Amino acid sequence: MRNKVPEATLGFWAIKILATTVGETGADYLAVHVGLGTAFTGGMMLALLIAALAVQLRMRKYVPWIYWLTVVLVSVVGTQITDALTDKLGVSLYFSTIVFALALAVVFALWYRSERTLSIHTIYTTRRELFYWAAVLFTFALGTAAGDLATEALGLGFMIGVVAFGALIALVSAIYCVGGNPVLTFWLAYILTRPLGASFGDLLSQSRTYGGLGLGTINTSLLFLTAIVVMVVFATAAEQRAVRATTSSEH
Repeated sequence: MRNKVPEATLGFWAIKILATTVGETGADYLAVHVGLGTAFTGGMMLALLIAALAVQLRMRKYVPWIYWLTVVLVSVVGTQITDALTDKLGVSLYFSTIVFALALAVVFALWYRSERTLSIHTIYTTRRELFYWAAVLFTFALGTAAGDLATEALGLGFMIGVVAFGALIALVSAIYCVGGNPVLTFWLAYILTRPLGASFGDLLSQSRTYGGLGLGTINTSLLFLTAIVVMVVFATAAEQRAVRATTSSEH
């Protein structure tokens, strides 16, 4: 197989943040406004995720539409896991943040012990890809818990949450640019984009009473889903051009 994960370009990070925002607002819309409830929404999204992941695992290379569909569904499921623990079971956000951080550390430890690398540039075996998606799921769950902890439990609010997590991502990017470890900085940024996207989604969708801009979850979800589709179409076209260029050079 060829590498199954796209390069971490600006486009990659833009779609990742958009997918994260959809995970936050989409889960809220289905569970609360449609009235499906957290448990039913979580079960339905988990079933869709398993189906999408099965298709993704069968691919022999990076295919934009199924890769990003899987990311969006992982975002929703990761959000649902944290929301179910917090809202239904009464688990403290402090506790869930610690638990998900430890779970992610265990995934990384097992991944590195098995493959001797955590790089996204070498996801060309099924085992590595399974480790990758397990890590992605826990980054979403951890990011949701940490984001809710900062914006709600600690009372920072959505606007300050966007600024704070944006500043942390900028710091990680600066460390990478001056020679920081590319694998470590990638995964730190990947974790931080979750609370950034969630804070941004809440800022746009929540009512002004709660410190948001009042766009609503359905409008915010549709806006960002449309943006994701447009960017994935461009990514697909770019991938096809690259394949054609490679094929012509070989001949």
